[in-house]
Formats: sequence, C-alpha cells, structure tokens
Amino acid sequence: MRKFVERALHKLSKLDLDQIRNILGDLARENERLEVVLDSMNDGVFVVDTDGVLIMNNKAGERLLPLKSAETDSSRIWNVIGDKQIAAFIEKTLQDQESLRDREFTLDASGSVRVLSVSVLPLVQKGKIEGTLLHVEDVSEKRAREARLRRAESLASLTTLAAGVAHEIKNPLGSIGIHLQLVNKVLDASESSEAESLREYLEVIAEEVDRLNSIVVDFLFAVRPMDIQLQDSDLHELIQEMVDFVGYELDAADIELVLDLDETVPAMRLDEKYFKQVLINLIKNAIHAMPDGGELRISTENRSDEVLLRVRDTGIGMSSDVIHKIFEPYYTTRDDGSGIGLTLVYKIIREHMGDIAVASEEGKGSTFTVCLPVPQREQHLIGWNGDTT
Repeated sequence: MRKFVERALHKLSKLDLDQIRNILGDLARENERLEVVLDSMNDGVFVVDTDGVLIMNNKAGERLLPLKSAETDSSRIWNVIGDKQIAAFIEKTLQDQESLRDREFTLDASGSVRVLSVSVLPLVQKGKIEGTLLHVEDVSEKRAREARLRRAESLASLTTLAAGVAHEIKNPLGSIGIHLQLVNKVLDASESSEAESLREYLEVIAEEVDRLNSIVVDFLFAVRPMDIQLQDSDLHELIQEMVDFVGYELDAADIELVLDLDETVPAMRLDEKYFKQVLINLIKNAIHAMPDGGELRISTENRSDEVLLRVRDTGIGMSSDVIHKIFEPYYTTRDDGSGIGLTLVYKIIREHMGDIAVASEEGKGSTFTVCLPVPQREQHLIGWNGDTT
C-alpha cells in the first residue's frame, strides 16, 4: 500500500477527481483495517514521537494503563500515564534513549493485583528512528501459573523430604525432653552450689528443643493431607475473633487497626479451624513488617461470585524478587522464621478453591489479597405442567 501511495503521489497532477477519490477511499479503508487490528489486540500499543509525545494508542493500552486526560495535544507520555512507577520508568528510558524489553511491574488496582510487562522499542522507518513503540502485556495469569507450578513442585519436594525427616527428628527430640526432666529432678535433689547455674543451661536447652519441636510440627502439618470440613461460616466473625486475639500485640507494637468490612458479604463455606490459621499468619506477618508501628487495614469486598479479603500494612514492603518467592517453602525474610507460615496459608486457601496474591513496594507496605468463591446456593427450576401452548 505504501508503494502504491508513493506512485499515486508522483502522478497526482495527472489524476482526475474520481481517481483521487478512489485512492482516498482505499487509504481510508486501509487505515480503518489497521485500527481494527490494533484494537483487536490483547496487548497495549503506544506510539510516541522523538520528543516523547503520544501519537496514538489502541484500546487495550487504555485498559491496561489508564491514561490521565492530557492538558494539551503535546503532552509527553510520562505525564499522561496514571501509574507513577511506570511513568518514571518510561521517562528515564526515553530520555536515556535506551531500548528495554519485558520490564515487569506489579499493580494493585481496585484490589485486583496485576503484573504488567512493559517493553520500550525504537520505531524505525527507512533505517532512521522516527519515535518509540511501547508494548504493554498483562502477564498476571502467566506469572500466576508459573508461581502455582513452582509452589506445587516445592510442596511435592517438601512432602517427600519433610515427611520422613520430621518423624526421624521428632523421636530424638522427645527423648531429649524426657532426659532433661530427669536431669532436673537430679538437680532438685542435689545440694551442689553449681546446680542453679546448670539449671539455667538446661532451661536454654529445653527452650531450643521446644522451638525445634514446633518447627517439626509445622513441617508435618504442611505435608499431611488436609481434612477440610467446609461449613457455612461468618467470615467477619472469624476476622473479629483473630483481631481480638492479637489485640495486645497490636497495641504493644503501636499499630493502628482499621476494619473495613463489606456488610453484603454472604455466609462463606470455610473450615474455621484452618481459616483461622490463614488469618493469624497474615496478621502476624503484617505485624512483623511494621517494627516501628503503622496501620493494619483488614477489608472485605463482595463481588457477586467471589469475596476479596485484603490484609494491608504500611510496613517495610518487599522487593519483586521476594514477592515471587514469598509463598515457597523454607523461604523467609526473618531470622527467627521457619519459612512455612505463608506456604501453609497458600495451601489452605487452595484447599478452599481460592487464590492469594500480594502487591508490595519497598518502604510503602504490602497488601495480601485472598480471593474466595461465593457458595452457589441451590437453584430452583421453574415448574412445568406439560402445556406447550
């Protein structure tokens, strides 16, 4: 089409009105076809000129990256894109005249966590750079599948390894605990001046034995099949119960609790014993993320066929590398952590046919979003008396 237009332009003075009208009609149809192709794409496409001014974009681009209304037609693209992190990345990349592919950003918009892959590519025409092409792809589901696969593989490895090792460790731990009690009895009957100092050492050993035993119990809990017993439960009552349980810890850590619970959330099918463990793990994870105090916000939202539970903190946040590993067994950012807590959270939620995602930014806090299906109540069919008239 381009060569055809170039030939037509050379002969423009020799063409009559009908021929010019036909050429313009062909151009209009070709342009419309290109617009349809762009708007039919699932990926976002943005085209900017050499000054960074937005020339055009498709509908998917507006859906993935909502644009702010431009004050003038000459607004540069980083002033038009609503997300500050992506806008800053694009501004720096364009000003440095770099070409970058597949830079990923995690967005938490309206409680829905999305992962976008952004590429900045040169727009070349006849060997000369005429502008920049921005390609935006929603890789949320792809990354979620990869994460689920990694977690499934990790849990399988955990099952094979920990099931045998934990039992082997638990038996000697029990024996050590019994012999510690026997030694304490001997010390109680002794009048030695060194008995008291020895008893202090034994207390330290006993504490460490209890800690190791707790870790082993967590491992065994993680690898054993869960006997989930679902029943109609009030999610808000469970939240309130767990919040009351950790109320003292929140006060001691100077953390303000904010509850934003949607009253339209229906009764949910939950195993209350297991789901309480989900709540307590997420809440305690938030407390540890705010060593200098902050705000813990727990909210729910009814979305007709699903309910969202969000636990948001204003703590230290996480890097993208940590986010990708946070649900994997043994992975922990705490010196005293076992790396099992969030793995159990993930496993319990999956047993409830739900899913969990996390959005975080270093220095600004994290949001864990649990998505649970709303129970489908019994549907009654319209009666029929056999009359077809």
